[in-house]
Amino acid sequence: MKKNTKGIILAGGSGTRLYPLTAVASKQLQVVYDKPMIYYPIALLMLSGIKEILIITTPYDMPNFKKLLKDGSQWGIKLEYKIQEEPKGIAQAFIIGKDFIENHQVCLILGDNLFYGKLDFLRNGIANNNGGTIFGYPVNNPKDYGVVEFDSKGNVISIEEKPESPKSNYAIPGAYIFDENACEIAQKIKPGKRGELEITDMQREYLKMNKLNVVTIGRGIAWLDTGTPETMLEASTFIHSIEKRQGRKIACLEEIALNMGYLNENEYQNTLNNLPNCLYKDYCNMVLNEYTKA
Repeated sequence: MKKNTKGIILAGGSGTRLYPLTAVASKQLQVVYDKPMIYYPIALLMLSGIKEILIITTPYDMPNFKKLLKDGSQWGIKLEYKIQEEPKGIAQAFIIGKDFIENHQVCLILGDNLFYGKLDFLRNGIANNNGGTIFGYPVNNPKDYGVVEFDSKGNVISIEEKPESPKSNYAIPGAYIFDENACEIAQKIKPGKRGELEITDMQREYLKMNKLNVVTIGRGIAWLDTGTPETMLEASTFIHSIEKRQGRKIACLEEIALNMGYLNENEYQNTLNNLPNCLYKDYCNMVLNEYTKA
């Protein structure tokens, strides 16, 4: 992985498709089986070697995110927070996060996107990025997403947002990698038809510079979008099925921190000491027992 890659999780928006759930709490604080949704993108970044993460959310929801996640030190990472006053597009995250990003490469994850499986696609994307890197995931309904067209060498030919006649069946998931020029480019683009700073316009700017690459995500990787009640239920069922079958939790941040070396055994134990007595803590203790015997 390139040094000093930072992560951003965009957890703003109004979540109108999940109303009335989102009348009291952010979409990214809703439950996906046994954990808040926000745990899954944090886990993705941690597993990719990223330890400095900015969470962008609404003024109303920020106190709850801070109450849940604190400063991240309990997992050996550093969490910062910034406010998005109103949803003005994904690309706005790079403007809001300018001071956080500084001169670093950045990986942006949308807070309602879940990935499961071998994460080499993201790790390699981070390590080999030279400008901008996006991902292509084959779907049956590309009309519902941003769609990328590319040649046999992975060079991007075109990007379209929810096209009527898609030029490929590869949707662009909510994970994007950009170099240190991301903030400058985001500030130059103009709002689109929806009055928002569109992430596709940022991608096109990198494409004009011949610095946009696409990495295809193959079979064996699950990409789950949890923007509706139905897809949230599907995601919860998916997570439950795997955890029940394997006896291992997905996106247990304590376990990831221990296995990635972000916490040593003593630090891990201190983190567990601050957890309430619950099944989740029992699982974390089991992880520690296995770790010490290994």
